[in-house]
Amino acid sequence: MRRVIRWLVLVVMLLLALPYGLTLAYRTGHPASTLMLWRQLTGAPVTRQWIDFKDIAPILPRTVIASEDAKFCSHHGIDWDAVRDAVADAEDGDAGRGGSTITQQVAKNLFLWPGRSYVRKALEFPLALWIDLILPKQRVLELYLNIAEWGPGGQFGVNAGAGYAFGRSAANLSGREAALLAAMLPNPYRRSARKPGPGMRRLAGTYMARAAAVDLSGCGSRKR
Repeated sequence: MRRVIRWLVLVVMLLLALPYGLTLAYRTGHPASTLMLWRQLTGAPVTRQWIDFKDIAPILPRTVIASEDAKFCSHHGIDWDAVRDAVADAEDGDAGRGGSTITQQVAKNLFLWPGRSYVRKALEFPLALWIDLILPKQRVLELYLNIAEWGPGGQFGVNAGAGYAFGRSAANLSGREAALLAAMLPNPYRRSARKPGPGMRRLAGTYMARAAAVDLSGCGSRKR
């Protein structure tokens, strides 16, 4: 029995360590998310055409940062102010604010599972710190844009999302189209960039205005 327990402990430790090793390998390449892999295993449709960061319309990453993680270029994987706000909201009975950074979402998408749980968050926090330490900010953003879910029918990555919503590549998005995609991101099943309602259009307008103030140059110059 003790030998079995030792083996189980070893297996668990190896599984917990695996994402940290894979992060080193993900400096390059086109990794898939756990949700993409699960859908492929279960026969659900998956569409993803990888697009390099340099080929994406420059307005899109700025708009996504404006909508998802305003402090992306300055934090170290976790926005502790947002975490405190989310905890305060939860204590007040309002669970609407998640507080996750883009880096945390990359950790979740690459290595963990969707949904909310304290176990996942406990695994996600150190992974986000590690990812931010190991990978350049631009690479983290490139990964996020290529593994996030951007459509209701298995469209993963912004290229597939742009193709589904607008019939064009993510290289040729306008500011309005980028803002509509960003507004859709939290829930691509209930929100549509393809057929946006009044609320989506108003939200997209807000993100367009915020994107003008986003300066990506700070993402490349921060000391590590």
